[in-house]
Amino acid sequence: MTPLPKFSVIETDFDTVLDCDGQIVILMPGDAKLDAVARRINKATKGALGRFLGSKDFDDLALGKVLSLAYPTGLNAKSVAVAKINGNASVADARSCGVEIAKTAKCENILLAGGKFKRIADLVEGMAMRNYEYLDQKTNTKPKPLDVRVMVQELENQAAAIDLKMAVVDGVFFTRDLINAPANVLTTTTFAKQLSALSKLGITVEVLDEPALEKLGMRTLLCVGQGSDSPSKVVVMQWNGGGDGAPFAFVGKGVVFDTGGISLKPAAGMEDMTMDMGGAGVVAGAMKALALRKAKANVVGVVGLVENMPSGNAVRPGDVVKSMKGDTVEVINTDAEGRLVLADILWYTQERFAPTGMINLATLTGAIIVGLGHEMAGVFSNNDQLCKQFINSADAEGEGAWRMPLAPAYDKMLKSRIADMKNVGSRAAGSITAGQFLQRFVKQDMPWAHLDIAGVASIASESAFSPKGATGWGVRALNRMIADHYEPQEEATGE
Repeated sequence: MTPLPKFSVIETDFDTVLDCDGQIVILMPGDAKLDAVARRINKATKGALGRFLGSKDFDDLALGKVLSLAYPTGLNAKSVAVAKINGNASVADARSCGVEIAKTAKCENILLAGGKFKRIADLVEGMAMRNYEYLDQKTNTKPKPLDVRVMVQELENQAAAIDLKMAVVDGVFFTRDLINAPANVLTTTTFAKQLSALSKLGITVEVLDEPALEKLGMRTLLCVGQGSDSPSKVVVMQWNGGGDGAPFAFVGKGVVFDTGGISLKPAAGMEDMTMDMGGAGVVAGAMKALALRKAKANVVGVVGLVENMPSGNAVRPGDVVKSMKGDTVEVINTDAEGRLVLADILWYTQERFAPTGMINLATLTGAIIVGLGHEMAGVFSNNDQLCKQFINSADAEGEGAWRMPLAPAYDKMLKSRIADMKNVGSRAAGSITAGQFLQRFVKQDMPWAHLDIAGVASIASESAFSPKGATGWGVRALNRMIADHYEPQEEATGE
């Protein structure tokens, strides 16, 4: 597990500032008005800070950006970093500034002079989200997590807010580690073991093996993994923080490696298919975040873990497989395997838990990348309210999501001559027909959304909150949606 950065909240103390031997970060508004800490630093540096603030360099510094003064005279610190941000900054501005502070950090030991800045927890969240690097497979390189002391005036409130943020960041890091891990490290078995370890947080975890899945009739899921030596599994995670009510459900595709099966993918880029378990990774991270912050809601996470390999026992194009629901599927393309996994676990989740709503996540189609690139996930839904809840939550967390259409007209593209349906249509509207396929395994009265995260789960360049590789997209949005819509809301009080 990539270690989390450490944030401790302390009282403002001038001796602490003068004695700091790491990096001091001060938050400076555009008008360059010095607070008490900045005045003390300016005095200690014999006016060097004031000269910088009065210079063209500070005037030209964009809001949210950072400049550092190295080895300032009069201080023990290695540098004083000035982050330019106004007191009325938005949540997004505060997070963005935190990202810049983390990216430009000169050392791991940081003293952050937060003063009266109201959005310090959001700024810290940005710092934490960007302070990530996957180094598990490197032999002589260790992660360098930040160790940040945050000086603020309202200690208890700010400490509680930061703790809440870090619980969710912990879930994000868990998701990133899972998605970044190579397929020989994160097998279906080791994945299930990592999820089972969540039980120590109060999550009830069950691992269903192949005999149990065969008994349940999960034939479409099992056919995907039948060509692999790695056993297929379904992992059920239950967080019961909301009493006796029915849970909300997260459902995730967990293809730990996807060769395409008999419909073999091209060799170029196949190494990236370690991320095809991204949907299950996000579900796992969201469940961990909910447990760590002790969410007052009932949520179940169900993930299907398989490996899609070609072999003498692999499912073939043209095979017909019966789903747990009872519908038959003609497998036209074995590389359209994620929907076969989801079909069974969507039906299982509804049959067993009768959830109040259900969201599935999957790195499902390359077509969604053609349509939305790497900025947005595709959202397909049968319920306007649920769709709006999620998209608003994603927007609030800075995670791009865009609604895509579902319509009966697309169903004709899935018609099969010999079975109830095909698992793919034509090249046209590929992400939509995938959504139409999944909708056939959603009961008519079940609020449901399908998130195609193929373009956002792992990317080749850095994102707003992460270095290149796994982003952890979706953990914060799902957590926010549960917090805002499925937990008791505190009533506003006033005179």
